[in-house]
Amino acid sequence: MPKPSSALRTAAAAIAAALAFSSLALAQAPFPEPMRPLRATPRPVTRPSPRAASCHNGENFERFLAGLKQQAIEAGVSQRAIAEASPYLVYDQGIVNRDRGQRVFGQIFTEFAGRMAAPYRMQQGQQRIRTYSAAFARAEKEYGVPPAVIAAFWGLESDFGANMGNLPTLKSLVSLAYDCRRSEMFQAETVAALKIIDRGDLTPEEMIGSWAGELGQTQFLPTRYFNYAVDYDGDGRRNLLRSAPDVIGSTANYIANGLKWKRGEPWLEEIRVPANFPWDQADLTIQKPRSKWVQLGVTYPDGRALPNDNLPSSVLLPMGRNGPAFLAYANFNAYTQWNNSLIYSTTAGYLASRIAGAAPMRRPTGPVAQLPFSEIKQLQLLLVRAGFDVGKVDGVLGQQSRSAIKAMQIKYGLPADSWPTAELLARMRAGPRAQGAAAAQ
Repeated sequence: MPKPSSALRTAAAAIAAALAFSSLALAQAPFPEPMRPLRATPRPVTRPSPRAASCHNGENFERFLAGLKQQAIEAGVSQRAIAEASPYLVYDQGIVNRDRGQRVFGQIFTEFAGRMAAPYRMQQGQQRIRTYSAAFARAEKEYGVPPAVIAAFWGLESDFGANMGNLPTLKSLVSLAYDCRRSEMFQAETVAALKIIDRGDLTPEEMIGSWAGELGQTQFLPTRYFNYAVDYDGDGRRNLLRSAPDVIGSTANYIANGLKWKRGEPWLEEIRVPANFPWDQADLTIQKPRSKWVQLGVTYPDGRALPNDNLPSSVLLPMGRNGPAFLAYANFNAYTQWNNSLIYSTTAGYLASRIAGAAPMRRPTGPVAQLPFSEIKQLQLLLVRAGFDVGKVDGVLGQQSRSAIKAMQIKYGLPADSWPTAELLARMRAGPRAQGAAAAQ
């Protein structure tokens, strides 16, 4: 399940290429220091909008909240924890408006990765691995997750604790639970937050995070926090806001057991593909042994040969055939499950490889054309009319859209690299005439 967004603050003018990702917090300084979390302050209830109650049989917020508290009691939460949390369980229409008003932005991969996987963040990750070497070594031994993988998520999600959000978590959760857009999801998250309080990990006033209810230095929603947080510093609490060892161990636990990381296997490596590569084979849904990619002329960026073995992998072209190329292994699934935005997941995997010592990726030899947001959305509409399921028509290049684009590229005899181009859009705008011409050819 994609997690809601908490930190994408800027977007390039040429917007197009990814699902919204909320857990990114942009660095404010090259080497920020972790901030001391704020404390939540109870506030009066803001009057909910009439729309919010439509999925709750007309219940007002107070009656809805009473029912939600009863759900928590039935899930094992104590009356004490509910009483402690009650002053913070207030409705905020501003949170709901923010959720409904999310804009979906995309950026070209090299621009986004250039900023988010910048050298200073790589250096900070390496420094954290040295500073907390014992916790990282323990996490790798127990869970099989390399330090660089943990450090990359830590850096991208909050700049190592510097940007965790500044809003009361319980207020955000209960407001989104009352709203109808994702009510069931946030009811479960509210109950999980109450369980965290009941377990003694955090107090209600300590629960400060993103507007979408994520907590801690690797931005866990409460269900993930409750299920995967571990006490790595031995103080009897699982504190992902202030304890670096707890952050390291908990993140490793989630990656290993929640996302099914495969111990000892790679995740993402940059490669070079030849000009005559069969582009329709570059797809995360297509796996081949590395020996097959070798036969197709795939090498490391410097021309060295890939291992001629049977390790399954996929060729990933986040910007089509003219952009960078990667081999994505089974462990890359952990990245796409953490956040299903292709730009985010590829950036996170690339940053982890850089922290682990990989060279910077090669830049495209020339500019890669990118359709603007409005034209991506128009292309999706045309794909739907052609019979494809692209999910939401929202200007976002998800896997469904990419698969549909590839199918139409094959139909029109274009290089089938799943990258939307002006030529493909023009062909689809022309409709049956273009299809007839392609058939004649």
